[in-house]
Amino acid sequence: MAPRAVIFDFNGTLSDDEPVLCRVFRELFAEHGRPLTERQYYDELAGHSDEEIVLRWLGRDHPAVEQVVAERISRYRSLVGDGSTIGEEARAVVRYAAERGPVAIVSGAARAEIEPVVEAAGLMPLFRTIVPADDVVHGKPDPEGYVRALEILDGGLDPDDVLVFEDTEAGVASAKAAGMRCVALTRTLGAARLAQADELVPELRLEDIRRLLG
Repeated sequence: MAPRAVIFDFNGTLSDDEPVLCRVFRELFAEHGRPLTERQYYDELAGHSDEEIVLRWLGRDHPAVEQVVAERISRYRSLVGDGSTIGEEARAVVRYAAERGPVAIVSGAARAEIEPVVEAAGLMPLFRTIVPADDVVHGKPDPEGYVRALEILDGGLDPDDVLVFEDTEAGVASAKAAGMRCVALTRTLGAARLAQADELVPELRLEDIRRLLG
């Protein structure tokens, strides 16, 4: 049976921005005295919430987690607030999905960074809901965000009615733990690390969403 709703992860999935995030975190962490390499970012941190990334890298007892996260969001918005990281193909995918059922975003990012980018890309009216890190207690790989999105979408949807697009191990694990079908984009981590997904694709493509939704 074809999916009746589609949920997109934001960073690295809807928004092709993982290199931007990596750059910002590397700059910030260097300023805080604990340099981060690109390999370390992708191997150890990508896919987790901002708060969790800061705690993992700067320490669970770091005294200024909220300030570091706020600065990360500010720098990110200054770089991609024009919506340019959501490409034309991704925009077409969202429009196609929204014509066939409710669409949502579930992300480890903050609402303050998601909404300006989605708005600038002209997609905000299409999303039934956005569940950011602000709205959950437990971030990915916990399924809380996806469970919350399903509750908001309602409409008699079961978890297996929902198709999720993700790009990290934590995201795939979260979607699968919520009982949803998950397609993983390989552009962030590569196929070998995303084996738990139901299907692998290189990026968001109109040909795939047409095939999957019918």
